[in-house]
Amino acid sequence: MKFIYIILGSLLWLTACDNDLDQSPPNLASSNSLTEYGEVLNAAYFYQHGSVTPLAIMGDFRADNAMMLEPPLTEIDEFGPNLTALEDQFFGPFYTALYKSILSANGVIENSTDESQVGEAKFLRALSYFKLVRAFGDVPLNLSSSPSITDESILVRQPAEAIYENVIITDLEDAIATLDNSGLSTGRASKIAAQALLGKVFVQRSDFQRAEAPLAAVVNGAAEAGVSLQADYADIFGVDNDLNLEIIFATQISGSIPDEYGFSEFWSWYGGLDTKSLQPLDPDLIEAFGGRNSTDLRFPVVVDTTTFTSSAKYPQTGGPDHDWIELRLADIILLYAETLNENGASPAGALELLDPIRERAGLNTLDPTVLNTQALVREAILDERRLELAFEGQRWFDLVRTGTVDEEIGQSVNSNYYLFPIPVSEVLASFGVITQNPGY
Repeated sequence: MKFIYIILGSLLWLTACDNDLDQSPPNLASSNSLTEYGEVLNAAYFYQHGSVTPLAIMGDFRADNAMMLEPPLTEIDEFGPNLTALEDQFFGPFYTALYKSILSANGVIENSTDESQVGEAKFLRALSYFKLVRAFGDVPLNLSSSPSITDESILVRQPAEAIYENVIITDLEDAIATLDNSGLSTGRASKIAAQALLGKVFVQRSDFQRAEAPLAAVVNGAAEAGVSLQADYADIFGVDNDLNLEIIFATQISGSIPDEYGFSEFWSWYGGLDTKSLQPLDPDLIEAFGGRNSTDLRFPVVVDTTTFTSSAKYPQTGGPDHDWIELRLADIILLYAETLNENGASPAGALELLDPIRERAGLNTLDPTVLNTQALVREAILDERRLELAFEGQRWFDLVRTGTVDEEIGQSVNSNYYLFPIPVSEVLASFGVITQNPGY
């Protein structure tokens, strides 16, 4: 069964990297023969790489920010059953990479006596399962570093809600209790990253009551942790700005380290450098900025203003070294504003959080006497998230969780296609124990 073989096989071939995790540990025969687990932990970080480009495609090309121009890749935009044709390039690598990260994390959690290592591993396991359930819904659950090859129960998809409550949330709470913020400067998991991800998890589930505390902890504790908004939006992106002060957590990428993902990377897709999508920019995004003459200072960072057909957010120079931003402060501020609005705060109380983000973009602050209802504030925050976080893999998941897919995409989309297809190879290799999502 392929899934089990992936789980067992990845123990034999653990590799790792970092820009500060820049090392290639020797092959490891088995987790129970180890006494040091730093290399296994680095492997859990490394395997996140394989999820990055598929997440970018799901988050922006599935939504109204970017387009695919060549079949069968156009299935991304067509909301039908044939999306399974893209398994080899996107969903298969995504699925496999995250379960490898989970397996490596499990080895650290089960065996390491270093509390910080365990806290980092729990953060990475939570991040992996969060990515999986957002993309696929119910997924198989493995919490062992050495699952039995005869135990088919680990292949059965478990309810997403149970994985949220019993794994993702629990792991993040443990990470918060264990970690400090010393890892921020080197790109390791940290307390503030776990708080940020926990808040994001609750918002994804529309559990705004539980979201408020961890999001408030991030926003109010950012300065003490050494996290702040960059003065210039452009300084968030590009290889020279990796791990800048706004970054709470990023998957670090180095062109000098072999990457298991064997296709065009996210920066290539966004920049129109892939021959299958030379002009990926959706014109609707330009209109969202107010047109080609937009005065929003984010516009020339997000959009190539020479061609208006691709993104300039990840410069071609140094492309293979672009880190993938998983969490940054502006994202969390916007989630906090949304949470306060949903929890009944005044329009002024929610909208004032957007002021520094809009001022950085050269825009006027929003007037709470005009945006004076919860619905108007909700719409304004979602609009701000689109512009601020364009080409960071966020948009599709925002549309799904806010119930605005049809409104923003401009067509009626069957809710079956809010989720992505489980890789068909996994279904077949498990002889149907792993089931497919409806509609595929």
